[in-house]
Amino acid sequence: MAKAKEIDIRHYDVIVAPHITEKATLLSENNAVVFKVAETATKPQIKEAVEALFDVKVTGVNTLVQKGKVKRWKGKPYKRVDVKKAIVTLAEGQSIDVTSGI
Repeated sequence: MAKAKEIDIRHYDVIVAPHITEKATLLSENNAVVFKVAETATKPQIKEAVEALFDVKVTGVNTLVQKGKVKRWKGKPYKRVDVKKAIVTLAEGQSIDVTSGI
């Protein structure tokens, strides 16, 4: 019997939340899923966390940092927080249902 990857509590610190948008839904047709991840997370950490939490095979991880916009509230400017996203490409035939809980 093949041993599944062990789930480490640190994996939950790497993957913050799924990022569900129209563009992310279009990516799911190409076996890709988008997650919000920790600012300090590296690509190998993201790959390991997704493989352990969702029991899938990851073929690639692309990351990007979305800089927070400068907005105004009652005339005073403030800045939204920066968000790091990871586009995780899965092996052929694999999928993750992000609408269900972990």
